Amino acid sequence: MSSKKIRFGIVGTGTIAHRFAQAICNVPEAELVAVASRTKENAEKFGDEFNIPVRFDSYEKMAQSDVIDVAYIAVPHSGHIDCSCLMMNNGKHVLCEKPMAVNLAEAQEMFDCAKQNNVLLMEAMWARLVPGTLEMLEIVRSGVLGDILGVEGKFCYTMDEDEMDHHVFNPENGGGSLLDVGVYGLNFASWYLGKDVEEVNAQSAFYNDVDSHTCVLLKYKNGAIADLSSAILLRKPNEGYVYGTKGYAYLQRFYAPQNIELRLNDGTSRSIPVPYAGNGFEEQIKHFSECVSQGLTQSPVVTPEQTLYITRQMDEIRKMTGIVYPQDKINRKTFKRR
Repeated sequence: MSSKKIRFGIVGTGTIAHRFAQAICNVPEAELVAVASRTKENAEKFGDEFNIPVRFDSYEKMAQSDVIDVAYIAVPHSGHIDCSCLMMNNGKHVLCEKPMAVNLAEAQEMFDCAKQNNVLLMEAMWARLVPGTLEMLEIVRSGVLGDILGVEGKFCYTMDEDEMDHHVFNPENGGGSLLDVGVYGLNFASWYLGKDVEEVNAQSAFYNDVDSHTCVLLKYKNGAIADLSSAILLRKPNEGYVYGTKGYAYLQRFYAPQNIELRLNDGTSRSIPVPYAGNGFEEQIKHFSECVSQGLTQSPVVTPEQTLYITRQMDEIRKMTGIVYPQDKINRKTFKRR
């Protein structure tokens, strides 16, 4: 593996971009060298905060530059496809925030673009790479819980009154709870129950034409059931459970636990601490950097297959519950990018 640091540029300057900028400082394999915003003011402000040497006042200028190897896409969901393809068409690898795309057609076009340009595109499903998830996967593989027949996961929060103009409430931005945080629950279920889903049931409540609360039941061919919920105007404990025939695991933060409690049917129990290296983003930055250094065009962990599977599942749930976005009306087969 090359000892050269992978050079990252951040596209966008919002909350998630700040978290990424904080984490990359703790990853020896990577360095943050640039930030791009639609305004010079925001680019300069973010650059000053994190001591970033290069600041761009347009995404196009970053794409056309030679100062970065990787673009981290941190704009609202609706901007993921355009920003990602812009960067990939200019030879940049792309780590794109979740959900990678608003719908399956967009996700497929993005992976096609990556293939055409021979670059790496990965959805930033950071929770799949944290120590807690890796440990939980090993626990399941070990058989200590027996056959896994159920999971529960709730990712539900509420916004303050002064945050009601947030892009999560705007359908044009791909807003709503399913895409914003429900994507974690669907990934969680697939990690421990696989992909043999036999039946999907879902219900959504709405606010401002986006789903404010969505509950999903997935039934698997082996009889297992996943019970998942997401919300943006309703607070629930973000806890989860993985149930097996020999006991269960309790995860206080189900999708990225820092502690795992095993409670077995024989009456024994134990607690396993699995802390982050920092804020939880470090592992995905390290993994992506290693993939780039190795010349990979696909992550062997957060695979295109996984992203496409979950995006297809969200499309199915949206059709069932009536969640619609303007992007759904675009025929991706005939859409020509400028």
